Amino acid sequence: MRHFQKVFHPQALAAFFLCLYAISASGAQTDASTSSKQMAQKLEQFVSLPRFASSQWGIQIKSLDTGKLIFEHDAQKRLKPASNNKLYTGALALEELGADYRIVTSIAAKKKPSASGTLSSDLVIIGRGDPSFSARFHGGDYEAALKPLVDAIAATGIKRITGDIVADESFFRGPSFGNGWTWDDLQYYYGAEVSACTYQDNTVDLSITPGKEIGDAATIELRPSTPLLQFINRVQTSATNVRASITVTREPGSSLVTVSGHVPLGGKAVEDAVTVPRPALWFAQAVKNALIKRGIKVKGDIRRITAGDKAAGPRGKDELIELTSVASPPMSELVKQMMKPSQNLYAHLLFLQVAARHADHARDLDATTEDIGMRRMAAFMQKIGVARNDVLIEEGSGLSRGTLLTPRATVQLLEYMARTPNKDIYYDSLPIAGKDGTLRLRMRGTLAEGNAHAKTGSLRYVNALSGYVTNRAGERFVFSLLSNAHVAPPNGPTARNDLDQIVVWLAESEFRTQSSK
Repeated sequence: MRHFQKVFHPQALAAFFLCLYAISASGAQTDASTSSKQMAQKLEQFVSLPRFASSQWGIQIKSLDTGKLIFEHDAQKRLKPASNNKLYTGALALEELGADYRIVTSIAAKKKPSASGTLSSDLVIIGRGDPSFSARFHGGDYEAALKPLVDAIAATGIKRITGDIVADESFFRGPSFGNGWTWDDLQYYYGAEVSACTYQDNTVDLSITPGKEIGDAATIELRPSTPLLQFINRVQTSATNVRASITVTREPGSSLVTVSGHVPLGGKAVEDAVTVPRPALWFAQAVKNALIKRGIKVKGDIRRITAGDKAAGPRGKDELIELTSVASPPMSELVKQMMKPSQNLYAHLLFLQVAARHADHARDLDATTEDIGMRRMAAFMQKIGVARNDVLIEEGSGLSRGTLLTPRATVQLLEYMARTPNKDIYYDSLPIAGKDGTLRLRMRGTLAEGNAHAKTGSLRYVNALSGYVTNRAGERFVFSLLSNAHVAPPNGPTARNDLDQIVVWLAESEFRTQSSK
């Protein structure tokens, strides 16, 4: 032992171990670098598979912790993003309006109610795009959707209304559909008409149950019921060994709905849905029904007022008096309710909300609210340093087939949002792999489950997945994966499987990177 001490002086011994540590650290970094390169090689081999020869991939993956580029493939190419568009809408709403912002719906009239509770005028509901008059915000309770509004009206002392129930939807100016939406989407829940007066997602849910005997007509239950749609029931009860098949058809602008197909005898109810045209009238009718049920008499009918009606109407009309108002949940909750289920109507409403709040009515006299929204988005992209023309957004949801985004722009957006005061709100609004939203059934049983927070996107021949994931070593990655024009081979993996596989590989990796700065 004395010989050891003689050869290794304490200072020399310390230097020796410091040297060992340096060698070890150097070796670890080499391994990490190699692993990062191996991941890049693996991904390049993957996207180069023959089955993708006719497809388009756009990918960028970076370390959120160090800024190091892990992999990219045509990250500069503009591709269709589908609902990855909502990443931009949610970010814009939080950035421009704030997480605590609430949308206010005003209840107004030309005069106040009398001492006895009679309102001798129309009751005007001035909508500003609040999506929360929906069972989705009230635990699935259809009747509770309008309760905040009806409670507020009742609190004014109104007991009788001699005029009409008027839904004023003039807050938004322009078409009631997003730019680039196609006519064949408009009858489905994901293509619901947009209005500043929105009720129940502007959609009627259908529950179709079989009859008592084979050949009997099925029963169609509407939730909520409405006199504004007429139904033709052509659904029959079939044998028990026949799989249910339902087709719902409503031509654009029509109130006539044809439901056809069959449901097996003794089978469970089949759920479907159909959108409602002119949703402001649907809103007014629902308010009238709710008021009557509350015991408030309504003598008049229902009407709506559009921005076009106001522009064409006479000037100098009597001013309305605001009797009361109702505020929406905070923007943080609205963004989450939009992102998790990928709700197109909510997304476009938030896009229009930002635009309407920043409209200069003198300068924007001939511009639609949607036009102003596109300008606000362009300004936001310039602010965060996104290259010009990397983001060509036409509306708020991603339902447009004309919208184009680059993966590098989406990664820039996700990096920016991870540094803002709203970073946790934004992150928590995204679907979580294997847990909730549009990712609830995906990546289960992998290291991405409960880990990856990402926004999905899906249109015909378009699939996308962009967000955040953490690997085994604790390093956080930000990624944008866009797949366009891909047709899955028979019995082969789907485009969704391909996207998920990349995220799972990232979650399973064990390397750490050094800062690229």
